[in-house]
Amino acid sequence: MCNQCKGNYYITTPIYYPSSNLHIGHAYCTVATDAMARYKRLQGYNVKFLTGTDEHGQKIEEKAKEAGVTPQQFVDNIVLGERGVLDLWKLMNISYDRFIRTTDDYHVAAIQKIFKKMYDNGDIYKGSYKGKYCTPCESFWTESQLVDGKCPDCGRECKDAEEEAYFFKMSKYADQLMKHIEEHPGFIQPESRKNEMINNFLKPGLQDLCVSRSSFTWGVPLTFAPGHVSYVWLDALSNYITFCGYDPDGNHDEHYKKFWPADLHLIGKDIVRFHTIYWPIFLMSMGEPLPKQVFGHPWLLVKGDKMSKSKGNMIYADDLVELFGVDAVRYFVLHEMPFASDGIMTYELIIERINSELANILGNLVNRTVAMNNKYFGGEIQVPNTPDALDEELKAVALAMPGKVEAKMNELKVADAIDEIFVLLRRANKYIDETMPWALAKSDETKPRLGTVLYNLLEAIRFAAIALKPFLPDTSDRILAQINAENGGLESLTSFGVLPSGTSVGAGEILF
Repeated sequence: MCNQCKGNYYITTPIYYPSSNLHIGHAYCTVATDAMARYKRLQGYNVKFLTGTDEHGQKIEEKAKEAGVTPQQFVDNIVLGERGVLDLWKLMNISYDRFIRTTDDYHVAAIQKIFKKMYDNGDIYKGSYKGKYCTPCESFWTESQLVDGKCPDCGRECKDAEEEAYFFKMSKYADQLMKHIEEHPGFIQPESRKNEMINNFLKPGLQDLCVSRSSFTWGVPLTFAPGHVSYVWLDALSNYITFCGYDPDGNHDEHYKKFWPADLHLIGKDIVRFHTIYWPIFLMSMGEPLPKQVFGHPWLLVKGDKMSKSKGNMIYADDLVELFGVDAVRYFVLHEMPFASDGIMTYELIIERINSELANILGNLVNRTVAMNNKYFGGEIQVPNTPDALDEELKAVALAMPGKVEAKMNELKVADAIDEIFVLLRRANKYIDETMPWALAKSDETKPRLGTVLYNLLEAIRFAAIALKPFLPDTSDRILAQINAENGGLESLTSFGVLPSGTSVGAGEILF
């Protein structure tokens, strides 16, 4: 933890359902969370970044049966196996601090205590369930909630379900939740998701939620109700507090006291209801504070469609990395995903972005600048001693950039934050055209001016490289190595002219 730490910051991805290998949509969510976590570290926060897998439920049990293995073997293969979740996050350079699995012993024990606490509070009662159940979504529906007789979330067939079950009194906390949403306008973002939750679920009235199953066994068994397992969403959502030592008896771990409530749950827009209605109400039942913000990000669409195995349009991150490299894939998914509307992914668009932005605007700038410094000064960084009005404009753009990036990141507008860095890169490229270093190199009289121009370019590149660290971590390190500069964090971007003269740049290399 830093000496002048700005405080603690706790951020999470959803925990992913390992019914099959994760695709680029899951990778986008995790890369976006990683970018935010890395940015907060760069700002000086003590960050806790959690991700993991949600491993129980009827769908997993059925998939395991089809595969001829136990449910535990099935999820182990998806999480730990080749091209599994852990391999994927390592490949994508994800800097998580903890990875939780809902099959972890400590989590299972905590869920049993949480369920019992809610039951003892009088918030859960025994009854019987009769209605429709969507196995892929692990969601209960009444007949009236179906759309054309199918699941309103995923559009797939629902099965008739009838079994003894326990129910949670959702309506008991509905007014309290509505009041919280009204008093904390940033709690659900973007605004469109908040309006959807209020108008589609809270205003029509919340129905009691079935929170146990007795027709299958792959779940957290209830200690006081033999034959029942916890509803998968109660099990899964509670991971955000079980990982850091929440104890229903009040004997919380220091981690819980330090990091809860979470600063941000970053999730896909399709699971906003679970995170902004079910999860807050469960926490109210436990008497615990609510997370500060839930952001439901849009989807990455392939040719206008959501990715699904049935449509045969799945794209996997590791396949893309093999073709384009890790940082190119990170850049594409972060830059092409608007704040609130769905992004489009095609191979052609990826190639276009790599060529026009990464290779041309960024890579070419670094390569040309380092090459000229090596060619004209044997690599030695010169003293900037011949100022010009053109320099001041470049410096002003560089010094304004960190604040503009911070403003965009505070709003979770990651794509816009990256754009602000590229404003500086474009200005630096224009500066080369304006100052014409190759012309300055022709005369000894203009050599000092050439040294100043190249110094300013190297310093602008330092600004960009440090700011790019959350988004393109490997590329950032490679650029800083080429210009022989340290990553001094955002604090080092408060003045232009930090790069020490007299040191030497490294050998230039092609970034993209």
